[in-house]
Amino acid sequence: MIPDMAEHGGDANSTGNVRRSRLYDYADVAVPDRRPETTGDPDHRRREFAVLLGEFRRTAVLVPVDEDEAPLTADFGGVRWIYAFSDEGALARFAVARGEGARDWAYQRWLGARLLDAAVPAVGMPCGVALDCADGEDGMVFPPVRGIVPDAVAVDVEGVTGDER
Repeated sequence: MIPDMAEHGGDANSTGNVRRSRLYDYADVAVPDRRPETTGDPDHRRREFAVLLGEFRRTAVLVPVDEDEAPLTADFGGVRWIYAFSDEGALARFAVARGEGARDWAYQRWLGARLLDAAVPAVGMPCGVALDCADGEDGMVFPPVRGIVPDAVAVDVEGVTGDER
């Protein structure tokens, strides 16, 4: 369990409660027209992802930070991933999964857009955001590709050299 994170670098509203991210509303709602002919439709999946991406960009998420206030990251598959969490419960599950549930976790609240548009380019290497990464299939990744991060740091944009990334 994470002891009173609002006293240790986190944000909370005046009652001490953290608002639940509206991203969960998308995960909880069954799509009524989810028939076999629409689930395989790439345009349908792209539209669903675009809705989630838009919601992420407008939502404040928790970003755990180190002692220098730098976001915590992990490297996987040649990409650096910035950890982000939709709420303290998701961050607590991550802490427990790491065997670090008893320590205090400092975090900052960032808009998803700030992570994708400012933090990712500042890393200086291919970088994306891993949201609620301890939640298995309920987690989400926002990889460093066109349409998610600025084209200047997207790995799938032709004509951008590694030095420019």
